[in-house]
Order: sequence, then C-alpha cells, then structure tokens
Amino acid sequence: MMPAKGFTHFHLFLACSLLSASSQILAEDAKIVPVPAAPVSLTEPGKFETPAPPTIAASSHILLDFHTGKILAENNADAKLAPASLTKIMTTYVVFKEIESGRLHLDDVATVSEKAWKTSGSKMFVQVNDRVKIEDLLQGVIIQSGNDASVTLAEHVAGDENTFAEMMNQNAARLGMVNTHFKNADGLPVEEHYTTARDLSILTRALIKEFPQHYKWFSQKEFTYNKITQQNRNLLLSRDGTVDGVKTGHTEEAGYCLVASALREEMRLISIVMGTKSQTARAVENQTLLNYGFRFFESHRLYEGNKALNEARIWKGQEKILPLGLAEDLYVTVPRRHYQDMKAVVNVDKKILAPVKVGDKFGSVDVTLKGEMLIKKDLIALKAVEKGSIFRRLIDSALQLMEKSDAK
Repeated sequence: MMPAKGFTHFHLFLACSLLSASSQILAEDAKIVPVPAAPVSLTEPGKFETPAPPTIAASSHILLDFHTGKILAENNADAKLAPASLTKIMTTYVVFKEIESGRLHLDDVATVSEKAWKTSGSKMFVQVNDRVKIEDLLQGVIIQSGNDASVTLAEHVAGDENTFAEMMNQNAARLGMVNTHFKNADGLPVEEHYTTARDLSILTRALIKEFPQHYKWFSQKEFTYNKITQQNRNLLLSRDGTVDGVKTGHTEEAGYCLVASALREEMRLISIVMGTKSQTARAVENQTLLNYGFRFFESHRLYEGNKALNEARIWKGQEKILPLGLAEDLYVTVPRRHYQDMKAVVNVDKKILAPVKVGDKFGSVDVTLKGEMLIKKDLIALKAVEKGSIFRRLIDSALQLMEKSDAK
C-alpha cells in the first residue's frame, strides 16, 4: 500500500505500528448492554396481563411513575379545572426556588399585612403585623393550608400577590404546564385561575425532584403555631404508611381534590384526583389509583448516571479513550413480570474527534420492551479531552486514512 499524499514512509511506519493496538479500542456502532437483574419479588414467572385502570369517581385524574413520568392511568387529565388549594404546590415551589437562589432564607421573617390577615378560607391564624419566619409560614401553607400564610409569603417574595402570580406563571411555563394559569397564591376562586391534573403532575414531579430537603414537610401530620395545632387534611398520611404527601384542596367550585405521592421500595407514584364529592372520597380514589399502580407495574433504575457505560475511541486527542455514560440515572416502568423482556442497546457515534467537552452527545441508550421503544437517552462524554499534539494528530490522520483504504 502506497502512503497517502503528504505523509512520509516514516509516518506510515509509525501509524502501522500503532494500528494493531488502536484497533482494540475502536467503538462499536451498537453494543447490547445487560439489563441489571431485578429483585426476585418483582419478577414473578409466568404470563401476566395488565388489567384496565379502575374507574375513578372524579372530574379528572392521573397516575404516573415519578422517576420515568410514565402515565399508568388517566381520564380527562387535560381539562382546565379550578385547583383550590392545590395552587399552594406552586406557591411553595416558587418560594423554594427563591431559597435555592439565595434570595430568601428559612430564618428570614415576613410581616403579616392586613390583606393577608383578612384572607378568607383556611388559616394559619397569623395576626396583622406579626413577624413570622419563612419556615413557619411554609409549614402553615403545606400542613395547615393557610391562605393567610400563602398571601404573606407572596407579598414578602414579590411585593404583592399579583406580581407573585406572575412568578407562578413564569415557572409554570418553564416547566411545560401548558394548560395552567394562576391569579393568586392561595387558590381561592377567581376567573382565569385554572390548571389540569396533568400539569399538576409535572409540577409535583419537579417539586419532589428539585427540593427533597423541603419535601419532608408534606408528610407532616400536624403543625402548631401560636398555640393552635391543626391537622394535615391528607387522610392518606394516616391510612397508608407509604404515602408522604402532597396536598389537599377544596372549594365549592373545585370539589374535593388531592395530590398524593407514595414510595414503596424504590418505586414512587404520584396520583391526582380533582372534583370528588367529599374528603373521604378523594382519599379513597387516590388510594385506589396508588394500589393499582403498585400492584400491576414495577419501576427500576437500570443504569447510574455519570458512570461509564461504554468507552469509545477518540481521535486526535490528548487521550485515546473517551468514557461515555448518562447525565442522570435511567429508570424504566414496565408491566409487572415483563422486566426480563427488556433489551438495552448502546449506540455510539462513529469517528469522535477531539476536542470534546463534558456533556457532549455521542450516541444514545435505547431501551425496548418486546420491540417497542420504552425510553431513549443521550449518551454523553463524561470527561473532557483536549486536542492532541501535532504528532498525535498526524498519527491518527494516518490511521484513519488506512481504515478508509482497508474499507474499499
């Protein structure tokens, strides 16, 4: 074989001497990776048909897996409905974002205005000109569903409740809550204040994922302020030990609503019912949804994020090997007893060239169940690789030319 134009016999000799070693680390176009074994308790043998979801006595409902977002049951989930105090999930989310940014702290204090004190409906029982810690106000909103506490937080964060509502809508748009519009922080009835079960599921997933350190308050069964103890209205916190949130709501227009979340083993489900007929009914219907999801589906973490799944050959860089993996943990939700039917394939891009930054995409991980795509996630670089020396780039150029020649 004649050397390519621009290369000396010396360069070709060096290239040939490295070709054998280099060929051992060339990335394959597609590589099947083993699906981790599932716990025995979740992989019972035999055929298994998933029954249809239960009928739920509510205006709207949805059930989904927290980790994957897979919808397990729904009805009328995109209907725009009055959310009542489910609004306060967004109120707390906005406050949590302010705390995360450093613009607000749990031990900061807010002054209760006359407007906040006069707000009708459920109360934390703060008084005009009281100076209340943000942490106490948050618990007053989450556990006691205090409308006075909601307005106090809104005014402290944004100056007035209307501006705070704009912040709520900005966060809703960023999260992809496309059928939601907020007009206040407490959920009292007003025109053009609405959301959907699906949008609330998006919000609840974000809240639990982004603020696990604050989510603990949603499982708290009671809170005492100013010597007044009030119980959390979420009956499932006492009935089901796996339920750890989230929020109740009720107005005459909205009916009785409940967003619930439960964690059993490593599987977390979120269930939402809107427009039931009583406090008991919203608890019963949510429990029915949760039991259905846990009985007939299973959820697993297949691969850990930021951990190498494959090593690819990188050309013309300071290093020859590029570790590839996922930006975050990869979870799947499948019908129970079908876990072993899954197949995972790593697809790696051809001819990866330096320089490479952490997070650059170079393929995908495709998980299928009986030939149907379950989930597809980007395969990313887990480390940066700078351009190699002139000598390294010349050698890799020669190797690539030889590969092309061999392929002809």
